[in-house]
Amino acid sequence: MSSSAISKQTISFAAILIVTGVGGYFVTGRQSITALIPAFIGLPILITGLLSLKPSREKAFSIVALVLTLAGLGGSAPGLLKLVPLIQGVDVARPEAVVLKSVMAIFSIIYLIASVRYFISRKCCS
Repeated sequence: MSSSAISKQTISFAAILIVTGVGGYFVTGRQSITALIPAFIGLPILITGLLSLKPSREKAFSIVALVLTLAGLGGSAPGLLKLVPLIQGVDVARPEAVVLKSVMAIFSIIYLIASVRYFISRKCCS
């Protein structure tokens, strides 16, 4: 990966969260502002990704993005526990929220793994 690969990865991840949140908000009929939570997490991650495009700030802002992602994962991971029953046809409370949380959690896990692998390959955290 080039020196800005982590920045581009962060920006892409943030865009996914923003689209998920805004899309979820409209799919649910704009009934609850909480459907926008992925977008609310994605926006500051997008800002850190943009700020990390400058090589001298890459490491610091990439770590901030990871911390924000961990916070978002902490809030969205419980949705994964209800996803399997939902897929199996079991009635769960607020199924749209379960799907949105699960999407956010899955993409957060993928982003975290890819970012940690990037940092390990760069040996920047030793």
